[in-house]
Amino acid sequence: MITISAPAKLTLSLRITGRRDDGYHLIDAEMVSLDLHDTLEIGGGDSLEILGPAGFERVGADADNLVRTALRLCGRTASVRLVKRIPAGAGLGGGSADAAAVLRWARYDDVAGAATIGADVAFCLRGGRARVAGIGEIIEPLPFEPRTYTLLTPPFGCATPAVYAAWDRLGGPRGDHGNDLEPAALVVAPELERWRDELADATGLRPRLAGSGSTWFVEGEFPGPGRVVASTVDAQDLGPRSVE
Repeated sequence: MITISAPAKLTLSLRITGRRDDGYHLIDAEMVSLDLHDTLEIGGGDSLEILGPAGFERVGADADNLVRTALRLCGRTASVRLVKRIPAGAGLGGGSADAAAVLRWARYDDVAGAATIGADVAFCLRGGRARVAGIGEIIEPLPFEPRTYTLLTPPFGCATPAVYAAWDRLGGPRGDHGNDLEPAALVVAPELERWRDELADATGLRPRLAGSGSTWFVEGEFPGPGRVVASTVDAQDLGPRSVE
């Protein structure tokens, strides 16, 4: 049995640069790994047990779970005990992080292949800090920068397909705070505004939406009710080794 970490992904900036004929949007984003993480205990067998759930949305252990999908991709079977800490549906890549952790355990290193099971899986497989382009499969590593962020996740999620569809309906707006999906997410879930303002009032800073939401974040350490303070993680610290 080996215990490995699955770090959350934080999208610091996101621009939409186009749309492919198959409907997938092209992005130009900066992403970092955080020390907020799920934990996977992996051993012999063929099962998936999920402890949690983290946050507001229960994560199922059926065949569509990305852990099972990642095992199929790399042609492996395993018994996995997954402890959720990353809220589901919060824009922090929890499912993708779990899948990437399985791929690292299996020594699977094909970024393009990882992207076929989830756009964010490719970045989570590489980790650290990177510029991400295409539909998420083009990863350009960037120098690691130690930073700390404060996250506030509302008690609801934002469905990524719904946010992208709203962005299309709105005519492709450009977000004025570094995330083009923010205006669309506020249309899909207007209650996001309340949580943005709560974090702004607590920190004196203008929060930014993490990807398609629902998490808001600011740079800096501002502990308080409902907030999570997390620091960046270097890619070299993401090997498939045991963690405490």
